[in-house]
Amino acid sequence: MYTKSEVLDFVEEEDVKFIRLAFFDVTGKQKNISIMPSELERAFEDGIPFDASAVRGFESPEKSDLLLLPDPSTLAIIPWRPTTGKVVRMFCNILNPDGTPYSKDCRTLLQNAYRRLKDECGIEMMIGTEVEFYLFKLDEKGEPTKEPFDHASYMDIAPDDHGENIRREICFTLEQMGIAPEASHHEEGPGQNEIDFHYSDALSAADNVATFKWIVNTKAASNGLYADFSPKPLADEAGNGMHINISYNSGEKSLLPFIVGGILKHIEEITYFLNPTQASYERLGSYKVSKYIAWGKQNRSTLIRVPTSKKGSRIELRSPDPQCNPYIALTLIIHAAIDGIKNKIEIPAATEDNLFDEATAKKIGVKTLPLSLEDAKKLAVQSDFVKSVLGEIVVD
Repeated sequence: MYTKSEVLDFVEEEDVKFIRLAFFDVTGKQKNISIMPSELERAFEDGIPFDASAVRGFESPEKSDLLLLPDPSTLAIIPWRPTTGKVVRMFCNILNPDGTPYSKDCRTLLQNAYRRLKDECGIEMMIGTEVEFYLFKLDEKGEPTKEPFDHASYMDIAPDDHGENIRREICFTLEQMGIAPEASHHEEGPGQNEIDFHYSDALSAADNVATFKWIVNTKAASNGLYADFSPKPLADEAGNGMHINISYNSGEKSLLPFIVGGILKHIEEITYFLNPTQASYERLGSYKVSKYIAWGKQNRSTLIRVPTSKKGSRIELRSPDPQCNPYIALTLIIHAAIDGIKNKIEIPAATEDNLFDEATAKKIGVKTLPLSLEDAKKLAVQSDFVKSVLGEIVVD
């Protein structure tokens, strides 16, 4: 992790010619502005201005000035750019003109949530994600098709698995940018792939997802392919998920039920932000994706799974998909966990039934997640919890 002075030295010593300052709109779409090395010190001291009225969900033209403040700890060389006259990237926090944090900056929201969890609950929460994506062929005009890159299935190997080399390229590039991938493999769908990450703090986990999607899109394009992170690229095949694995560092094993209880209590009202497109609701309830609000030990048919663990302090939330803004998703999940811990929210007994069997699920009467984007949006708009966490961010 770099400091400001180390970044300034690095840029001078390593022949860096362009610095890309990256930030995110409220949907999680990455934006950036490039500056020259001569502007870097000013960026650290005063911030680099940009037009907030041109960014979705930010400000109107009459108060459109905001500033980007680079986070030196996120410095990374962009390895596919020239080695002479290097290009580097840093993520930024967004400031108002008076230097105060901007209320719609999703990185700041996540930093504040993580700090509150540590200060009020004494927990350091660690996050690991599992992100799925499809690789599709391009047509003669270079436009994406719905023809998968291969027709392999779960954990198949080459020659059936055509994505093996691209996944290797992606993992090497992640390592070059300071990110440790844990595992990679072919997923269930034709042309579908998954790469998993080691646990890290929440902000690093969200930064890693953003970097990962950028690398995947770049490597797919360089191989004449299109990467699709949408929740349901093919109607009759498995959808893309982004499972969120949560562990925590605390001496009290008894906190896990309260964390699960808090997430289950708030899951309906935050689903809009975990599953933000209509296609998200075509994925829920199909191909081993639970739509039922339940938890279970080792049970992959439940919304929350508690895997076998020696320390008993890990959970897996299985409903989110890669179209979500990971910063906002993790912010809401952390605040739900805080509510569970502080108010000792109890949870029902673990579900041992197979909820992928609709008849079984209906028989035991398990409640479902919102079943459409519109239903999820209504719950989010009406939620005092969401308003208290996200403040001025408008459900758009």
